[in-house]
Amino acid sequence: MLTIIPHVLPRDEALALGRTIAAADWVDGSVTSGPAAARVKRNRQLPEDGEAARTARQRVQQALSASALFLSAALPRAIYPPLFNRYGPGEHYGDHVDNALRIDPATGARLRTDLSATLFLSEDYDGGELTIAGDFGRMAYKLAAGDMVLYPATSLHRVNEVTRGERICAFFWVESLVRDGAAREVLFDLDQTIQALNARQGGSGGGGGDPQALRLTRVYHNLVRRWAG
Repeated sequence: MLTIIPHVLPRDEALALGRTIAAADWVDGSVTSGPAAARVKRNRQLPEDGEAARTARQRVQQALSASALFLSAALPRAIYPPLFNRYGPGEHYGDHVDNALRIDPATGARLRTDLSATLFLSEDYDGGELTIAGDFGRMAYKLAAGDMVLYPATSLHRVNEVTRGERICAFFWVESLVRDGAAREVLFDLDQTIQALNARQGGSGGGGGDPQALRLTRVYHNLVRRWAG
């Protein structure tokens, strides 16, 4: 399941964050790549231990924790601390698949990458589309600043060459409570339906406003109990 999550950050704040980190020192983007990916990767990355990255990471983490749509779609058990990349003219990242496991450098904890995410922090550039191969072919994504695309980490994907301006994004991986992607999609559809029914009735998130929403809420949580690993 691929999900577009709008307004993770307000647009103006996302653009300001992008401008702020653009003024910091950047390094070769291959520092987080395996040998195969490094051969097709031409970009820059904000050093993880720098002050600019720490400040920006904290803000992105706050925004993720406040995004009901992200939490519903990802059901996160753990989130790899967000990283930041930058593409200028001539830079790109060829076809690759993300590593199945990541080690959190701060804690040493191992994280299984079920989902990948890209949060856009700039807009004034040409090229730089994130293209993702899926069941219906390859789709290209170039979103407004503050919007995010969440997609299966198993997907073959690339970033097209930037021809003008600079593409600045946050990116990270998620280990979900529900490992199976098809099960996560069922749960997401159920949760969104429950929320829509409750909103129509003016009820609470627990299904108190609509007997059918309450019944679906019971089904939802029972399925989470069955599928969560």
